[in-house]
Amino acid sequence: MATMKTTDSNTEQGSSPDDYYATVIDSVGDGVIVVDRNGLITLCNPAAEEITGFSRRQALGTSFAKLFALEKTLVEMVQKTTQTGITISDHENVVVRSTGKVKPVAVTCYPLMLGTGENIGTILALKDITYIRELEAAVRQADRLSTLGTLAAGLAHEVKNPLGGIKGAAQLLERELTAGSDLRDYTRVMIRETERIDHIIRELLELASPRGLKLGPVNLHKVLGDILLLQKQAVTGRDITFNKHFDPSIPPIMADEEMLTRLFLNLICNAIDALQDTGQVTVVSRVLSDYRMAQNERRSRMVAVEIADDGPGIPPDDLENIWTPFFSTKSTGTGLGLTICHKIVAEHRGMIKVESDAGHGTKFTILLPLVQ
Repeated sequence: MATMKTTDSNTEQGSSPDDYYATVIDSVGDGVIVVDRNGLITLCNPAAEEITGFSRRQALGTSFAKLFALEKTLVEMVQKTTQTGITISDHENVVVRSTGKVKPVAVTCYPLMLGTGENIGTILALKDITYIRELEAAVRQADRLSTLGTLAAGLAHEVKNPLGGIKGAAQLLERELTAGSDLRDYTRVMIRETERIDHIIRELLELASPRGLKLGPVNLHKVLGDILLLQKQAVTGRDITFNKHFDPSIPPIMADEEMLTRLFLNLICNAIDALQDTGQVTVVSRVLSDYRMAQNERRSRMVAVEIADDGPGIPPDDLENIWTPFFSTKSTGTGLGLTICHKIVAEHRGMIKVESDAGHGTKFTILLPLVQ
């Protein structure tokens, strides 16, 4: 229960109690909104502005129910606390949509009471838990990939031996046929298809059986620059522009250069494929100096690499499945590329996430520990 007090102790010299308390509220990292018993917003701190997307100018004096008409759960919590004086919390089901994106928040509503016990409104505390949801999703995905990897390893070993026998028999049969025989077309198809299956099996084995990281100092900008240089040549004749914005302060990091090259090449090639004949691919690097990979871990420095295109984007239904093995929207794809990318990032103790809007392109963000 929150109770209003009139004492001016602990205030800074020369400042009024109201100014002091306002400074305290504005400095709180969580969002704080105060709603009076008439349902009007009387206070909104900077953190609440950032979480909700509404400025203080928009919020103050406005009906909370009207401003947050899209967030029915939030409105019901505030109304119930105002009417009953009961503290209510919900850390699972509340989202804020006013920013244009669905943002999960943890919410607690406290009754605002005078010293006499009179309830004069509600204090709403908001905490952005987007990063917690991202971490939970990453853990679930890692668990699924681990199970699938074990299954894939057993399956690949069982298939690889008979597949070698089929390819060998087709090659022997081809040698027995005369040079102009029409049957040679069938043996060529058999050999080509067994080689395609063998390629898929090798990727499965790589997914299931890590070779171990070969760590060394890696210049990310050199790796990215070399890939972009080669891809510029590969798209000659197509109206595709490459933009790069690299943070020059990023030092070489300890990583496996070969695996990172494969990671970035796969993502950049996917961005190019999404554009078809025209568009832009943008690669950005930056440092996150205060990032926390898990809720109970200390904050650390991370390198963020963003690879974005302005293509048609990924449909929401497909976006949920892009990390799933064998899921592919390409007729020639194996559906293992992004699964292997996820695994490479996980082995580097990093994180990969994707954002996509239909008609506005796709952006992959890779976070890697800044370890020298």
